[in-house]
Order: sequence, then structure tokens, then C-alpha cells
Amino acid sequence: MSQWRQFSRINPFQYAIACAAISVASAVATPAFALDNQDAAPDAPEADLSIQAQPTGQWTGVWTREALLGDIGGLRPWLGRYGLSLQLSETSEYLANLRGGLARGGDYDGLTTATVQLDTQKAFGLEGGLFNVSALNIHGRNLSSDKLGTLNTASGIEADDTTRLWELWYQQSFFNKRFDVKFGQQSIDQEFMASQYSALFVNTMFGWPGLPSYDMPSGGPAYPLADLGIRVRGQITPSLTALVGVFDGDPTGNNTSNQSGTNFNLHNGALYIGELQYAINQPSDGEMVGLGNQGLPGTYKIGFWYNNESFADERYDTTHHGNYSFYAVADQMIWRPNPDEARSIGVFARVMGAPDDRNEVSVSANLGIVMKAPFKGRDDDSVGLGLAYIKISPQARAADIDSGFVPRGSETALEATYQYQVTPWWLLQADAQYTFNAGAGQNPNDQTQALRNTFVVGVRTTVTF
Repeated sequence: MSQWRQFSRINPFQYAIACAAISVASAVATPAFALDNQDAAPDAPEADLSIQAQPTGQWTGVWTREALLGDIGGLRPWLGRYGLSLQLSETSEYLANLRGGLARGGDYDGLTTATVQLDTQKAFGLEGGLFNVSALNIHGRNLSSDKLGTLNTASGIEADDTTRLWELWYQQSFFNKRFDVKFGQQSIDQEFMASQYSALFVNTMFGWPGLPSYDMPSGGPAYPLADLGIRVRGQITPSLTALVGVFDGDPTGNNTSNQSGTNFNLHNGALYIGELQYAINQPSDGEMVGLGNQGLPGTYKIGFWYNNESFADERYDTTHHGNYSFYAVADQMIWRPNPDEARSIGVFARVMGAPDDRNEVSVSANLGIVMKAPFKGRDDDSVGLGLAYIKISPQARAADIDSGFVPRGSETALEATYQYQVTPWWLLQADAQYTFNAGAGQNPNDQTQALRNTFVVGVRTTVTF
């Protein structure tokens, strides 16, 4: 399909957003270009979805708003009085493969996300309750399957074109928010196995890691899929937090595509997951991370997951009951010249392993370094260098040899990225990725052939409405 035909595939959801943006832009008389400073730490995996209300009727100063549409003519503060918050965002990107892989060339892809949350205390007096519903519109082409053939897929928003329900859950907190329970349809990548610093990067495997992506049924309940389950979180001490969850074992269920996100399947076994989180030098309530705190903040996590379904052996004609993995994640700020400034450097590492016999991937790992506010006056910018590694299990490699295929080994992706905060509501991100031993050495379209290393460059833009 040509690029012109691709861009012409605009559905009403996207068209409405575009019209709203154009109408707002045309109403702006004198934009103010001053940018507000943000805190120095990376965004948390599950961010606050509320948008700070702007004074009703104030259409000037659009460049300093938290959202492009501001208070939408007073709609946001009116909804806020009843506990409702709305977030609408569009992420679009163009990535191009300059060498190797399946083919050269570029593809556009995009993601529109709509989220509504209801604070039950403001709505009807129930303290500690939060209701969340979100939907996705995924559009465009997938560079990784079209032109790369890599295991470390180039973009975290790549998925089949669809408009779908994503998350639908209710969370209730107790004991002054030291304990909470969430139940409903959830995407566990929002809370489990998450690294704060790695969230800067574009490659999928810096978000949802390589091992669960290939070893969990259907890739696990992670973007763009979610699954029914219950998650319990408790603050054991001020520094130690525990999370445990039980979810349906396969988010697609019975080999269906579940394109709409409304399958609500509970017939494929269970996924059990648990995680301990230890945080050091964190700011007190109401204090911005990195301001007024002399210690360098960090978070360390260990966890496991177990799926009680049956899994086929990678080499022999047999099955195994159950599958599991252990993992560890670390985020640590290592340099901050002044606790009252945004500039800082942080590092991250994440590693996990699983049994060789029933898994295509036995080890995956991420590591990298991120600098916040790399230049004077650019407090909201970030620059990073990261590495993602996937190792094919020895059993899967042996099966390749048995079948006369090119034996797969491992694949490593190196990514360099710069995120530029144009306004509080608009991000631009330049990105470059080089993949060594693409496809772990094997062409997925012809398993008797190898792939050349790939080199991808591109740009991503994210607008919060």
C-alpha cells in the first residue's frame, strides 16, 4: 500500500481530534512561548491522567498549557467537580530502515489513546475509589514485520490496526492509601516489570520486555492487550511495597484475535505474578522528585510470574505443565549536581530468565543511561542510550538445527534517542536504532536464510489534547 493511501485511512475518531486541534489553533491570538519546568525524575509507569484546568475562556497562552485544548471551554473543571478527568493523546511516528533486514524503506504508524477516570470520593463520597476506562485506536503500518524481521521490535506502539477497549478496572484503597485492590481488565505492563528510566525509549523491548513478549501466551496481558484479573498492592514499610496479581492466562483466549478488547476471557488457565519494590531517597508527599532531597533516588524490584497452562516443548513432541520466570529491575539516579535543579543522570537495568525446554526465549535484558535536562534552559528534555538483548533458548536453537534452519542465537538492539519538550502538551523525539544479528540470525520469512543487521532512524511526536 502506498504512503498516500496509508495516510488517507483516517477514521472518524482521528478526524474529530484533528478538527478540534485546528479549531483551537486558529483561535490563538498571541501564543506565549515560556515553558514551565517539570520535575527531574522520569515519568512513572502509571501516570496521573488528570489535566490541570486552565481558567475558563483563556485561549491565549496555548503554549504553556498542560493540554492543547486547555479546559475545553470550562468542560474540564466542570467535570472535575464531579470527580471526572479526561485525557486524549495522539502518538505518531515515522520510522525508516536504512539497511539490512527484510527490506529498506519507511512506515508511518500511530496510536490514539482516550482515558476517563472517576474519583468516587468527589463523585459520590466513597473515599479511596478510582474507576478507569481507556480505549485505543491503532493505525498505520508495522515497520518491524514489514521491513525488519527483528525480535526487538522497533516501536512500542506497533500493533494491528483496530479501535479497541484497553483497560476497564476499579481500584479501591484502604488505610490511608497504604493498601489497595484493583480488579477488572488490566494491562500489567503498567505496573509489573516496569523501569522508569527505560520508558524514554521507542523500541518495544524497553517497555514490555522480550522474554514475556515471546514466552507468555499471546505475549501476555500487555499493550495492546489487557486481561481480566485482580491486583493487590500493599506498602509494607515506607520503602518497601509488594504487588501480587492473578489474571487470565491468555488475553486473546481460545486462539481468537480479540480485536475489540471485549473478549473478557476466563477459560485459559491463570497467570500469577508478584513483585517486591524497594525505594530509596524518595521525596515526601507533595515534594518534587529531585528538589530539596539530598540523596539520589532509586528503585529496585524483584519478581516472578507463573502460568499454569500447558506449554509445548521447543524441540520434542511433548508438553510441560506450567511456565515461569524470575526477573529483577533497577532504576538509580547516579548524578545530580544540584538538588534544586532538574539536571541529572540515571541508569537502569532489567534482566529475566525462564526454562529452556518450553520457551523460545530463555533470557532477556535491558540496560541504559538517561540524562535529564542535558542543556541549559531545556529542563524537560531527555537524552538516552539503551541496549536490549534477547537470547533464544538452547532447545529452540537445537530445533532449528534439527529442521535444517539457520540456528538462532541472540539479538542485540542499541538505541539512541532525544526527547524534546516543545510545549507541556507536545513532545518531539528523534530516534536511531541499530540491531546486531537481526532475527537472532534467522530470516523469519525464509528460515534457511540469515538477515543482515538493521539500522532504523525516525521521529515520534506526541500531543496531549
